[in-house]
Amino acid sequence: MAKTRSTWVCQECGYQSTGYLGKCTDCGSWGTLVEEKIVSEEPSGKSTARAERRARLVPAATVGTPQLLSEIETLSSSRIPTGIADLDEVLGGGLVPGSVVLLAGDPGIGKSTLLLQVAKNVSGSHDVLYVAGEESASQVQLRATRLGMVDSRVFIDARHDVCDIAERLAAWQSGIAIVDSIQSVFDPQLSSAPGSVSQVRESAQLIISAAKAVNTATIIVGHVTKDGSIAGPRVLEHMVDVVLQFEGDRARQLRILRAVKNRFGSTQEAAIFSMSDRGLQAVDNPSALLLGERLNILGKKQAPSGTAVIATGEGNRILLLEVQALVSGTSQASPRRVGNGWDGNRLLQIAAVLEKKVGINLSRSDLYVNVVGGLEIDDPAGDLGVAAAIATSSLDRSVDPGTVFIGEIGLTGEVRSVTGLDRRIREARRLGFTRAIVPRSALKLEKKAGFEIVEVDSVSEALATAIPNLREKAREDFSPAAKKGASPTKGAQAFDPV
Repeated sequence: MAKTRSTWVCQECGYQSTGYLGKCTDCGSWGTLVEEKIVSEEPSGKSTARAERRARLVPAATVGTPQLLSEIETLSSSRIPTGIADLDEVLGGGLVPGSVVLLAGDPGIGKSTLLLQVAKNVSGSHDVLYVAGEESASQVQLRATRLGMVDSRVFIDARHDVCDIAERLAAWQSGIAIVDSIQSVFDPQLSSAPGSVSQVRESAQLIISAAKAVNTATIIVGHVTKDGSIAGPRVLEHMVDVVLQFEGDRARQLRILRAVKNRFGSTQEAAIFSMSDRGLQAVDNPSALLLGERLNILGKKQAPSGTAVIATGEGNRILLLEVQALVSGTSQASPRRVGNGWDGNRLLQIAAVLEKKVGINLSRSDLYVNVVGGLEIDDPAGDLGVAAAIATSSLDRSVDPGTVFIGEIGLTGEVRSVTGLDRRIREARRLGFTRAIVPRSALKLEKKAGFEIVEVDSVSEALATAIPNLREKAREDFSPAAKKGASPTKGAQAFDPV
């Protein structure tokens, strides 16, 4: 008779415990153990046959005697182009035969659409196996019709049994395979539900073994959790060769594809796409698309208070983005600090520096920062622009719309140098901006007529340069008389960039 028992499995490392633990005793992660139900059954002829079949799918060629490195046969270095130039660049030149790529992203972000476009392009020279675990074959056909790929050599397989999928994959001697998704397939020998830690781990291992046995490039789709991390055990990312993260706001057009891990290329690449009714299209000039109306006011009028333009790096690309800030008074004991598209911890750090080193009192104000375009930015080169947006919103002043801010802010208020400073300046000049406020650099920056480069040492100096009459406005707003006797924040100093 079947017996059911519970086990708690760590999603990070796969450690199993008989009871719940707040902290995994193996990897030390907090709150990562989830409950799984395991049904123990008496062995039967059917289960034994399935176990033997599963064992046969693991390639025997992987077991053998050790070989000298010089005697190992070199594999063909030719890659399979995906037909999407930007995606090939992120992959390092295309798909490597026998490699396994994990593509992860939020629901509705465009993962299946991207892979159907890849399947359409590759099918001109290779057969493509598309395992649709989340959709029926007819549903995939409807999507393919919209993308104009009905006549392509793409074979749809709507199975969920990972043993059947691995068996089909092992017989797939050429082309590429796509599994959509790893959370929807399962091994019937395991009693846990599809998508559980053990199912994802074992299913991925079987698919990877079968793909490498026949040297077939395989792309696996993975789900993400509510905090943006890849769902399932952390070991999944270690098992595959390439991990791609697909990001963006579903309410907007832009999508960013980043390489988080790449055994065959650089992780410093990123591709930017725009979603349309014809699928995903590469964006040649994303900065112009992201800045929008900001470019139209260059040289015509002042920018609104609480806004600034930053130059951030996405792989080898430089993006110019608008950052908006709103400083609003509050009666709450703990003011809010909200960052949309900007790291919350970094926002707290910038606010603290502005209060301590510049003298802008934010202790009685809610603070909201938004990166226009719906993108997630983690480049510290945007610190100076965020500080300028906060300062102009607090003081109700504006900066010249032709100014770009570049620089990382340290805890002592200094503006630190960033990588690729010359490339960031060139991109700003190309788009029609007339001034860049940058950290003082030991490198000699190229200067051209019509474009001013202002080098600064501190955030105080940068703000005094960018905002007209800032010293008088700051002293007026934050003087004891203006505060009606209220004492400034402890440690804050009067604004004086000199």
